[in-house]
Amino acid sequence: MDSVRKRFRELHAAGTFVMPNAWDVGSARVLRQAGFAALATTSSGLAASLGKLDQQVTRDELVAHVHAVASAVDVPLSVDSEWLFADTAEGIAETVGLLAAAGAAGLSIEDYNPVTESVQSPAVSAERVGAAAEAARRHDLVLTARAENLLYGHTDLDDTIARLIAYRDAGADVLFAPGLTSPDDIARVVAAIRAPVNVLALRGTPSVPELSALGVRRVSTGGSLAWAAYGALRDAARELLDSGTTTYRERGLTSAEVESTFTP
Repeated sequence: MDSVRKRFRELHAAGTFVMPNAWDVGSARVLRQAGFAALATTSSGLAASLGKLDQQVTRDELVAHVHAVASAVDVPLSVDSEWLFADTAEGIAETVGLLAAAGAAGLSIEDYNPVTESVQSPAVSAERVGAAAEAARRHDLVLTARAENLLYGHTDLDDTIARLIAYRDAGADVLFAPGLTSPDDIARVVAAIRAPVNVLALRGTPSVPELSALGVRRVSTGGSLAWAAYGALRDAARELLDSGTTTYRERGLTSAEVESTFTP
């Protein structure tokens, strides 16, 4: 486990890498087989796999999920751990410990509180990041701090940047503002933060080579791969129901791919 966590930290030292988000053990195996050096979980994708909406997964469900995925792949796994399911520093530390024991190499903390349905103040959020950073250091986990402004309609980039700087100063290793798509905005964030920045690949986001040129260290996919897979399932189901044909089979994994991906 120590070597896996060391590898994950080293990936953030230079260059740009893509860290796609898996939503179950099978998707993690497929992504690992594709050749990615690290994977992440996705809160929305995990929720969908359980028949739930995002932010409805329990901490116990997340911990069990992390253990299953981390046990199934040999690359570092970073956990989309939402707000770490806690109001207090003690609760944050407990969640970090549980995720570390489950096999995580990294994890994230958001400044959006789903209980109050609001983005918390910078001061409160920075204090929470500090508590998470202290706990993460005890387990050698890479901590990502997320500023959720853009996802909830707060478009003041100066405020987002100020938050990210505060979270960096509180001890976060990686900074992340999901929702950034403009090259100019991304460049501003990278220049201001002066620490590893993660960008979420969205429709309209620059390509990975373009993000690399802007100085982005890490690119993640969030729930988009899960939605693509569920969309393919929807389309296949419609074809089968409406026309009774099965051309969708042509786009599926081959027998050889199934064998190489899922053989223990």
